[in-house]
Amino acid sequence: MPPQKTTTALATITLFIVGFSIAHGELTDPDGKTADMTKPVQVYLLLGQSNMLGFGKIKGDDGSLEHAVNEKKLYPYLIDDTGTWTERKDVRNVRVMGSGTGGMRLFNNEWMTIKSGKIGPEIGIGHHVGHVTDAPVMILKSCIGNRALGWDLLPPGSEGFEFTDSKGETWVHPGYKGSPERWKKSSEPEKITWYAGMQYDGDIARAKKVLAELETYYPDAKGYEIAGFFWWQGDRDSRSEALSSRYEQNLVHLINQLRIEFEAPKAKFVCASLGQTEKGATDGGGKILDAMLAVDGESGKYPQFKGNVAAVYTQPLSKGGNSGGHYNGNADTYMNVGEAMGKAMVKLLEVQ
Repeated sequence: MPPQKTTTALATITLFIVGFSIAHGELTDPDGKTADMTKPVQVYLLLGQSNMLGFGKIKGDDGSLEHAVNEKKLYPYLIDDTGTWTERKDVRNVRVMGSGTGGMRLFNNEWMTIKSGKIGPEIGIGHHVGHVTDAPVMILKSCIGNRALGWDLLPPGSEGFEFTDSKGETWVHPGYKGSPERWKKSSEPEKITWYAGMQYDGDIARAKKVLAELETYYPDAKGYEIAGFFWWQGDRDSRSEALSSRYEQNLVHLINQLRIEFEAPKAKFVCASLGQTEKGATDGGGKILDAMLAVDGESGKYPQFKGNVAAVYTQPLSKGGNSGGHYNGNADTYMNVGEAMGKAMVKLLEVQ
């Protein structure tokens, strides 16, 4: 029998007061205790492109997670008194991936800890939301690199548009399930095997497959709730005049569509900007940043997002490099962004 999705009010059943420590970003070591398994799993879906996947180095010198923890004494909750990586027994870390609507590859299915390979923002996210939640938590990542919101990740219901570039050429960009990616207005489109939204469809289908087989990924689970979405993306859109100009509209539609897709109208949404982009930038990256700041519920532009959508400005958190170069693999960047996204989500969860 497939797991049951519950509809209990999230903030009522999952949060306990932690106050001061969370406000100052000071997490204690995980206590090793399991979650209250009488409650449904609180699922947080992580979406985006390659930096959401994670390229933060674990081993090595300056820039690695080992160096950050052992030499800089950062993120102390990641190691115990013996110097061993801690493990959260109340947070599952699950990552799946596939190209387009193709098959699913499973990369992670374990308790939240540090293993070999690389890290993304899921570590900071998982520790922060896990720390304030007495119900079981699942961090479910379903994404792949080099995908644009305005093309590969375009959600259902998105309409096509025309755009005249800086050279005076007018291009047609398709709506959801349209093909190809663009064509000159003066020409006829020639379809390709890829369509607008193909990666969105695949990422969502793979996430739903995990949830349909919940006990495989969270043993003894008693149903689940979609508590929130995390979005770190924008690099590929920033390289296109057309897609960066359309990003805000697409992002608003994405937020709405995800809530419809998972029948979770009250699920919170946190997005994070490109680390190299400063406020006031006017290039493609600047348009991505402006779009994210606009959808933040505190901006007032979208009243329906107040108290349930937040944007994280990551430029001050980035330790060099850029999104296209995966921030030089600096683990501090991925931890800082993950912690900030986690804190932003915790703040939203406090809003009834």
